[in-house]
Amino acid sequence: MSIQFLAITKRYGGPKAPLVIHGIDFTVPTGTLTTILGPSGCGKTTVLRMIAGLESPTSGEILIDGVDVTALGPAERNVSMVFQSYALFPHMSVLDNVRYGLTVSKVPAHEATRRAHEAMGLVGLQGYDTRLPSELSGGQQQRVALARSLVLEPRVLLFDEPLSNLDARLRRSMREEIRALQQRLKLTVAYVTHDQNEALAVSDEIIVMDVGRIAQRGTPQALYERPASEFVAGFMGEAMLFDGEVRGDGTVALGPITLRPRQPLAAGAVRVAVRPEAWRLSPQGPGIEAVVQKSAYLGSVQELTLLSPLGAIFVVWPEPEPLLTAGQHVWLNLSGHGVSVVPR
Repeated sequence: MSIQFLAITKRYGGPKAPLVIHGIDFTVPTGTLTTILGPSGCGKTTVLRMIAGLESPTSGEILIDGVDVTALGPAERNVSMVFQSYALFPHMSVLDNVRYGLTVSKVPAHEATRRAHEAMGLVGLQGYDTRLPSELSGGQQQRVALARSLVLEPRVLLFDEPLSNLDARLRRSMREEIRALQQRLKLTVAYVTHDQNEALAVSDEIIVMDVGRIAQRGTPQALYERPASEFVAGFMGEAMLFDGEVRGDGTVALGPITLRPRQPLAAGAVRVAVRPEAWRLSPQGPGIEAVVQKSAYLGSVQELTLLSPLGAIFVVWPEPEPLLTAGQHVWLNLSGHGVSVVPR
């Protein structure tokens, strides 16, 4: 079941209130996972709530599987949402939480229990029937919320920052489980997050939003390697932006370093987006001479702040040894990966 937004706008208040969503169009194809990514306040959760029917657009149309659902309420859309807070009933067991929606819908008790057990099996909660939410870890509570959504057999599944309350290791394992489940069941999923790594890991396509508009959309690889603007380049992968110059031969000068951009560019000033892992360090030139200001040993990598003619540069260096120390001189060059050029 596909999702389509056609010229959707949204404002809160009267007709003179400012728009929070500015006439956006996009499609989430059937059986795919599309992530809506952006900083706080960009409108991504408002978009998700409009898909769910929890908010109504000011203008435009929302289609699910080609059917206009703009005026329909949440119960009429067969859409299920997994919230950031999990929203579990604390006094109910895991089994009762999972089958709650079926019970409210007057599904016979034996059928509701069967479907609840089936959904719990999908997310690895076999044997947790009688546990209360307070007896579960954060990851287990997230699984209960997911099973409660799956048991309704929705046409569309929505996730609103589902992993933000989990620690780093649990986030990694849960995002893998969500992605594997989506692919196995061929679910149509819209997924909201502000975490770039999470978006890169789970998505077929990413929509990057900025103040109520779509800044860019595309595959994770396209957005990471070919950002269309300074905003997207800076947001995807923590890139730093530097002033560069396109020469007559099409190459780009970044200080003494020469780059060959992926796309043809007119001669003139540009911005070069460089991700922390793109820098290459050597004990001698050529390149950009820099001095280590700060260094941190993280086991498999070193995180460095270097002072250079380009300003302060943050570098993630994949060689844990030898450990670089403050005051040490190094030379910087760039690998081809993690570098992009955008209009100024």
